[in-house]
Amino acid sequence: MHTDILVMGSGIAGLSFVLRLASKRPDLRITLVTKSSLEESNTKYAQGGMAVVLNQDEDSFEQHIQDTLAAGQGKCNKEIVEMVVRKAPACLQELQHWGAQFDRKADGSLNLGLEGGHSQHRIVHQKDQTGWEIERSLVQQVLAHPQIQVFTQYFAIDLLTEQNSDNKKLCRGLRVFDEARQEIKTIRAKIVLLASGGMGQVFSSTTNPLVATGDGVAMALRAGAKVKDLRYVQFHPTAFYSPNTEGPAFLISEAVRGFGAHLVNRQGERFMFRYDSRGELATRDVVSQAIYQELAQSGEACVYLDVKHLEEEAFKQQFPFIHQFCTDQGIAVKQQNIPVLPAAHYQCGGISVDKKAQTSIPNLYAVGECACTGLHGANRLASNSLLEALVFSAEAVEAVLTQLDTIPDSKVDYAHAYSFSTDWDALAQQGRKSLQHLMTQYASVGRTPDSLQEAEQQIQFLFLTDSSWLADTQQAFSVPLQEYKNLLLIAEEMVKQMRD
Repeated sequence: MHTDILVMGSGIAGLSFVLRLASKRPDLRITLVTKSSLEESNTKYAQGGMAVVLNQDEDSFEQHIQDTLAAGQGKCNKEIVEMVVRKAPACLQELQHWGAQFDRKADGSLNLGLEGGHSQHRIVHQKDQTGWEIERSLVQQVLAHPQIQVFTQYFAIDLLTEQNSDNKKLCRGLRVFDEARQEIKTIRAKIVLLASGGMGQVFSSTTNPLVATGDGVAMALRAGAKVKDLRYVQFHPTAFYSPNTEGPAFLISEAVRGFGAHLVNRQGERFMFRYDSRGELATRDVVSQAIYQELAQSGEACVYLDVKHLEEEAFKQQFPFIHQFCTDQGIAVKQQNIPVLPAAHYQCGGISVDKKAQTSIPNLYAVGECACTGLHGANRLASNSLLEALVFSAEAVEAVLTQLDTIPDSKVDYAHAYSFSTDWDALAQQGRKSLQHLMTQYASVGRTPDSLQEAEQQIQFLFLTDSSWLADTQQAFSVPLQEYKNLLLIAEEMVKQMRD
């Protein structure tokens, strides 16, 4: 199969990219593949919103820039921060043009929220399901566009590459698994854009959906693309804690603390001001570390969000999804505190890209959580990720249009020896669980040099103990097996960077 543009991923980054490109070049063949349904992505689960400076009387671009730089612990690229912040209002207008609806006040103006690390109210949101609303509107636009070809249940296995006359590697497409037909296929393309999302599933405790196994970053690593800052994993401080729950942790949005919720220990004492003068509105890294230290001292399993002092009807109106979830869990928020614990939430690093989203491999672009743009530094400021994806997908469109017509179609025969097999799935799933638990135990919030050394040794142990059957799977493929291989590769690189 041949196409002009091939996009992997169906979150805000991939969807906005194909919509923008299709509007500018109606002659192009545009193909989007996604490993699950079109709607399933990290974007869908983004509760808080998107940071945008709109009220220039009280807020300013400079304040948003400084808040982002402060959150990033001196590791941000200031030029990128300035670019993204200043382009935010135009991106918001585009989202609204595509049909996304956001909460408004009685006078019709946007109701701006406050989150940790922000000096002003600047978060555009739709209750506590902003990501869901954005995903809904973009999916609707993409499905209605005749130029965009969409394949769901297509798992991307690896990048297709070839050497040019200068002996430089070029990206030429993807090798994919068509789950419905149980077939492995090749899709050739002039340009490939990776918008494959995060890698939270490398940890057992994560807010990320099951599809977030870092496939795009793992493929880029295997192809030799530069990858940067995997050491900077952001842990969301307030994921719902349930000792008996398997799978993704339910997120209690940062906006709940911005609305006035208190973090308390089992005795009901607010503790955040002992760690930071901003209290509950400190940045996520600070709050997560404070919770870890509080629990290390107390020996308790979790801390709590206290919203009992808030007016319940107002809380329910602002956070209907969270309120309903708590009710379903048997928690009456007016009488009981909400148990929370940090969980892996966002990967600040990823595939290294320039300000036009180009990777180190020609014809290969990366946008969204799988990319490292320099915006976030060591710690992402709340609600900057949706914004980053929109800005960089627009930058990528500009770059693609300048080079696309100079790229010839690939004529290389990408034969493959893969065969579909489920023989190793049980072992792969067992290995995945072992990896997730060791990463949570040794490489999460409270990691130390000693614990990282232990993590590195245990990852190598997994490679060794599993090599007896992994060696037999070189020509075999299944989704669980490939996801485990991807997670192992990412964990190894992540811990290595954390130790450096």
